[in-house]
Amino acid sequence: PGLRWRLPYPIQAHELVNVSGVRTVEIGYRGSEKNKVLKEALMLTDDENIINIQFAVQWFLNDPVVYVFNNRHPDDAVMQVAETAIREIVGKNKMDFVLYEGREQVAVNAAKLMQEILDRYKTGILISKVTMQNAQPPEQVQASFDDAVKASQDRERQKNEGQAYANDVIPKARGTAARLLEEAEGYRKRVIADSEGDASRFKQIYTEYAKAPEVTRSRMYLDTMQQVYANASKVLLDTRGQGNLLYLPLDKLMQAAGAAAASAGASGAGEQPAASRPAPAIGSEVPPQVVDKNDVRSRDTLRQRDRESR
Repeated sequence: PGLRWRLPYPIQAHELVNVSGVRTVEIGYRGSEKNKVLKEALMLTDDENIINIQFAVQWFLNDPVVYVFNNRHPDDAVMQVAETAIREIVGKNKMDFVLYEGREQVAVNAAKLMQEILDRYKTGILISKVTMQNAQPPEQVQASFDDAVKASQDRERQKNEGQAYANDVIPKARGTAARLLEEAEGYRKRVIADSEGDASRFKQIYTEYAKAPEVTRSRMYLDTMQQVYANASKVLLDTRGQGNLLYLPLDKLMQAAGAAAASAGASGAGEQPAASRPAPAIGSEVPPQVVDKNDVRSRDTLRQRDRESR
């Protein structure tokens, strides 16, 4: 209030403060990343490793009166607070976290801590942004660190390959095991069912055998002979009749009948059906052979003489 006149120096002074411009402070380098300031850049992590960090802090004024009159060197205070905050954040984290996955998180936490310290000092400064320019191990151990990183990457790659192989093999093994279990279960059920069926059939046969032993025994004998001779070649010989011996080759007759039926089925539609055609006579296909009993006896006599001579 008043006339707003300013007396000349040295009675009064007039100082202009830029409140709209964004100012930048560089920590660990000056101008370019190649111009390193190792005294500011080298920091110790929680796992006792040394890393080289370069970052920039952007800030502006939110209260020019406090900025001018409460602190003697506010610009230097921003640099010192930035270095203090970043060292505290790095010292509480592992080296891998700071260098790789946690770089953005480190910058955010550092900006928050810097703002808290500046507000406590009442500097009238507002932190706009903290940008991580570079984070790497010292140059003296860079080669060893690269080897360690490569080994870590190889380990992760091998772990991924092993996991992929396991994902391919384990489902197949589980499927094979499930299939074997199902087959074993089916075999068990089949064996049990066959055993129960055989036991039930035996009980039924035993019941019938108790009622009529002779009839049941004959029936079982006939059924067994039918199963035994079902697939065997059969020849009939009349050994009880008088006179000549009749030889009837049933296997030849059955083969001839089967060949005739197959040729009839492969013939055209104009031929007569097999059911309507007359059956061929047995003598026309394979004539029965008549053997004299005297010839049979003479053959047996010759065989016996040969055996004696041997």
